[in-house]
Amino acid sequence: MTESRISWTWRDKSIELGCETRGRGPAVLMLPALSSISTRAEMRPLADALCATFTTTAVDWPGFGDRPRPPVAWRPDALRDFLRFLLQTSGRPFATIAAGHAAGYLIAHAAAHPGSAGRLILVAPTWRGPLPTMMGGRRDAFRTVADLVDLPVIGPALYRLNVNRSMIRMMVAGHVYADSGWLAGPRLAEKLAVTHARGARHASFRFVAGALDPMPTREAFLAAARALADPTLVLYGAKTPPRSRAEMEMLAKLPGIASRVLPDGKLAVHEEFPAPVAAAVREFLACRAQ
Repeated sequence: MTESRISWTWRDKSIELGCETRGRGPAVLMLPALSSISTRAEMRPLADALCATFTTTAVDWPGFGDRPRPPVAWRPDALRDFLRFLLQTSGRPFATIAAGHAAGYLIAHAAAHPGSAGRLILVAPTWRGPLPTMMGGRRDAFRTVADLVDLPVIGPALYRLNVNRSMIRMMVAGHVYADSGWLAGPRLAEKLAVTHARGARHASFRFVAGALDPMPTREAFLAAARALADPTLVLYGAKTPPRSRAEMEMLAKLPGIASRVLPDGKLAVHEEFPAPVAAAVREFLACRAQ
């Protein structure tokens, strides 16, 4: 494995992001999900399962990852700009694997720029943050609450309510991992350390409140997916939470999109069950080899 850094500038702020490359063969870009505990490390199990056949590169998103982050009022346009920058500077990959909200950003980019991201593998794809999903829709108040996270005293307090040990264990047991005991010991310690990185609260809390949703509505999400010209595979686990799974099922039913429901797994199926995900990815890419 080779570790490196990517330097990207957003509104006069220079931001360094973690990057990991391993393997050999056609290039596969790997985009982790957006969440309070997401980093490029969640892609390692899947990268290990693919590295004998592909050169995998996993990259952190701005505002996320395990490195210090600037106090930026993150918005979707920043993440869209970063994805465009990443694909322009790294060269067209053979395929791009994107998890969770990363899949929503990838769909939007690939619909507007066919061919730029290669084949598309969308793992447990989402477009709506946890709070809007739980509340059945977006509310104007959510953005106001999200912006409070930038304030001194109030911001850190709100953030800590969202990422304390008990809250994280409850969140992952309900939505993220099929085995409630999977995130324990060193794994849990690693995830908790991510939440303590300097500046972590500014993007993390906005994701929860829906302020980093790649699309404003389900209709926009599906419309972008209908516009895809690149071969696309949707993967999700059989134990995906019902509301999130309903969105994935609508996406999977669109013409031209291949899909696979894996026998186990929730929103982090790629991290918890990398072997069946890797098998589905290899099969999809093999039958579409150049």
